[in-house]
Parts: sequence; C-alpha cells; structure tokens
Amino acid sequence: MPDLSPTPKEKQLPIKVVLTWDIAPDHEQEYFEFVIREFIPGVQRLGFELSDAWATVYGKHPQIMVGALSSSLRDTDRIIGSNEWKSLTNQLLDYVQNYSCKVVEARSGFQF
Repeated sequence: MPDLSPTPKEKQLPIKVVLTWDIAPDHEQEYFEFVIREFIPGVQRLGFELSDAWATVYGKHPQIMVGALSSSLRDTDRIIGSNEWKSLTNQLLDYVQNYSCKVVEARSGFQF
C-alpha cells in the first residue's frame, strides 16, 4: 500500500483556490441570497478559509473573484472532489455564467 502521508514540503505550501464568474442577468437577487446563505457558509464548512473577494466594476474581466485558502494540495483535492463541493458549485451555476476554478500556490498579494 503506497504511503499517502503529505510530504514536509506539501505541509508548508498553502494552496489558494481562485473562483471567478459573472452574475447571470436577471438573477442578481437570487444570486446574492444564495451566496450569503449557502455558498459562503458551505465553502467554509468544507474546510476552506475565505481570503478575499473582488468585484470588477470596469473592464473585460470576471465580475466576481473569490479566493479561498487551504493548508495543502491534498486538502484542496479532497474538498474539490467532494460531493458537497460539487453540489455547491452546481447550485452556484444556476445564478452565474463564465464560472472558473483555478488552484494555485498561495502567495501574498492579489492573485488572479
């Protein structure tokens, strides 16, 4: 049986999940209710720590960007692979367009 324990390097590298999307037209109210009541608490309950949230007011970039931190790539993979994560993101897709999820090594400052 292979050793699946995290390596010392993995333990030291926090991971950031960068989520971006545009709110679907005519769904703003339902979107905000879902994000506040279900999405944010659900993401935190799964083990991510929300680090930042941005809104684009001008330009051709995603309207919303959210950053969430995890202590390791292993934890990130576990969370993103879970049925609860899939359910949350599927529900989010009812209210947004152009959804993207990117996993990067966390660093200080703005990450896109």
